[in-house]
Amino acid sequence: MSPAEVATVKRTFARVAPDADAFAAAFYARLFELDPDVRDLFHGDIDEQGRKLMSMLAMAVNGLDRFDQVASTLVELGERHASYGVRGHHYDTMERALLDTLRDSLGDEFDAVARSAWTGAYRLFAETMTGGHRPVVAA
Repeated sequence: MSPAEVATVKRTFARVAPDADAFAAAFYARLFELDPDVRDLFHGDIDEQGRKLMSMLAMAVNGLDRFDQVASTLVELGERHASYGVRGHHYDTMERALLDTLRDSLGDEFDAVARSAWTGAYRLFAETMTGGHRPVVAA
């Protein structure tokens, strides 16, 4: 990712991070709307899962400009997700849910530049988590 894309992702994430619980709740609501069957992959407290999501997203976003230092954590996360039953097509649905939630949360600030930067960041995260073996959908 270019420095400008990294800066865009960091800047927009900083706008949603202060209301992390609401953002995570909106994300999961959209995810379950897009694919109700994915709800079966979650067995614990969804609020706690939302906190974990936002913590890991913060780690990944903040590590974009030193990605080699966070990649191993994402690989381990991907291995855990695979053991829970997460498959390639789930990453595609998660991408759409994340982009939709960012759009809804950021409004006009989530313009074409921000969408493109977030698409690149998410795909980098997902491909790292899956060892680069997932199909990539069009934005």
